[in-house]
Amino acid sequence: MADKSFKFEIITPEKVVYSADVEHVKAPGKNGYFGVKVNHIPFLTILKTGKITIEIGKEKIFFATSGGFAQVTENKMTILAETAEEATRIDVERAKQARDRALKRLKEKSVDINIPRAEAALLRALNRMEIAAIK
Repeated sequence: MADKSFKFEIITPEKVVYSADVEHVKAPGKNGYFGVKVNHIPFLTILKTGKITIEIGKEKIFFATSGGFAQVTENKMTILAETAEEATRIDVERAKQARDRALKRLKEKSVDINIPRAEAALLRALNRMEIAAIK
């Protein structure tokens, strides 16, 4: 039986967050979620805030990401992410606090508030909370 795995890495500006041979990755592309398996055609895409799902056999590992880029080359996939947190390591209380801060800023409707930034912060916090719940 042929090997069904390929090399996969998630890299943030701080460190290599994850590196392993995997069988399937599902990631949040700019135009929707996409999946990668062994021998996938090479491509490069922008990532949006969402969930990265990694499959190794029957095991699934989940990461929250706030965007970045994904590159697929010959049996290797690399995600360069602004942030990436494994579901089991997400600080839910911190995510709730970030959600509350973002909601407060959006309700203030002050000219000093950067609305797109507050909306992005809210989206990131909600994403982290959702992914932490699927541990």
